[in-house]
Amino acid sequence: MTLVKFDEGKSKGSLVRPGFDNIFESILNDTFLSDRMVSRVPAVNIAETNGHYHIELAAPGLKKEDFKVNLDGDMLTISAEKEAEQGDRDKKYNKREYTYTSFVRSFTLPESVDEGSIEAEYTDGVLRINIAKREEARTASRQIEIK
Repeated sequence: MTLVKFDEGKSKGSLVRPGFDNIFESILNDTFLSDRMVSRVPAVNIAETNGHYHIELAAPGLKKEDFKVNLDGDMLTISAEKEAEQGDRDKKYNKREYTYTSFVRSFTLPESVDEGSIEAEYTDGVLRINIAKREEARTASRQIEIK
């Protein structure tokens, strides 16, 4: 079985010579261009429980040593920087796209956090940060009577 690429230009009765559209398509859809237009900021999930805030940041391919987590006042900043290993210097690459990765994400923390109890762990490509709430900020769930 052979897979044949659907040529939208031909199906619409394009008068352009065959192959001409393919040249521009390969230039405009080249991963060199399209990859540079995609955001490289990792996705994040933020959740809250009664006693903690939980931040999960998806950043596969990094090591825990590549991350920096800083707290400056109420601003939590997560950054990472990784330069690809140079590898075999005798190779002549026709195309090499993975050479350097970096990002910075910052979050303003609420006043209810306990700054001294922030913990971070990186496993399976996800950086997990747990931030405890101060004791007075923890709310007990209860039913409110309606009068």
